[in-house]
Amino acid sequence: MQRDHGGNLDAAQARFGGDDWIDLSTGINRQPWPVPALSDAAWRCLPTATAESHLICVAANWYGCRREQLLPVAGASAAIQLLPRLWVPGRAAVLAPSYNEHAASLGAAGWHVRTAAGPDEMAGADLAVVVNPNNPDGREWTPARLTKLAATVERLVVDESFADPRPDLSLATDLPDNTVLLRSFGKFWGLGGLRLGFVIAAPDLLAQLREAAGPWSVNGPALEIAAAAMADRHWADQTVTYHSEASLRLDHVAQKAGWRPAGGTHLFRLYDTPDAAAAQERLARARIWSRRFPYSDRWLRLGIPGTRTEWDRLLKALCA
Repeated sequence: MQRDHGGNLDAAQARFGGDDWIDLSTGINRQPWPVPALSDAAWRCLPTATAESHLICVAANWYGCRREQLLPVAGASAAIQLLPRLWVPGRAAVLAPSYNEHAASLGAAGWHVRTAAGPDEMAGADLAVVVNPNNPDGREWTPARLTKLAATVERLVVDESFADPRPDLSLATDLPDNTVLLRSFGKFWGLGGLRLGFVIAAPDLLAQLREAAGPWSVNGPALEIAAAAMADRHWADQTVTYHSEASLRLDHVAQKAGWRPAGGTHLFRLYDTPDAAAAQERLARARIWSRRFPYSDRWLRLGIPGTRTEWDRLLKALCA
């Protein structure tokens, strides 16, 4: 299965030249949480159980789950690769179109994978995978709808990587016994380079996952930075407000350029364009990188610009 991703800025630079690019090809916040100076221990020592425990306490408070239900991992992507190998392969139903790593990692682990347009088509699966809100079209399902789905499948994995601005969508506060939640730290807090995520699940499954991940799977700087960032509620509230307004502004700008909004989340927007390849190249000439998809010649995804300079360059490129 083809495993394409955003963030492939090297390819854009090699093709179009220049080094002052604005990377809007991912859903990573362009206004990252401001990282302060870190302690010497974060850099010089192996991660401690105390540092991990502190992060678990802060993160559980943010997500609204119990501490024993939460495990930090080296990015949600690490869990996506490991989880299919913890269970005996069977019949998996995966939301489509969606984040392609889920189907790819399941197939690599020996699962028989079929795609589904939504939860209504997943009943009876040994494993169902839903991204909520979905990437790239922003479709969303209520906790009640996903709880109903959980009762019709053996296991349910819900990828909530883009749910931080939408806690109303999360199952974390009332998790069904057979359900696993995946959360990403890097997207909302704008620090994708830390490679940090969380798994929320029953404690016995977390014990298996911890064993599979091995010791020190999350580095010391990530533990320290994330604990401070996730406790900063003032920054989080300001960030949600900015992206709520900025996503609407981006839709307006895109419509003026002749593109039709096709969905999205607080952190990215999806557009139906007359020609996605031409639209991507148009932006690339202004050193703005965007995301296309192999299954659509019309869809183009844009992250949210983070500064006035970025907005000005995007407006100029779209109005040229």
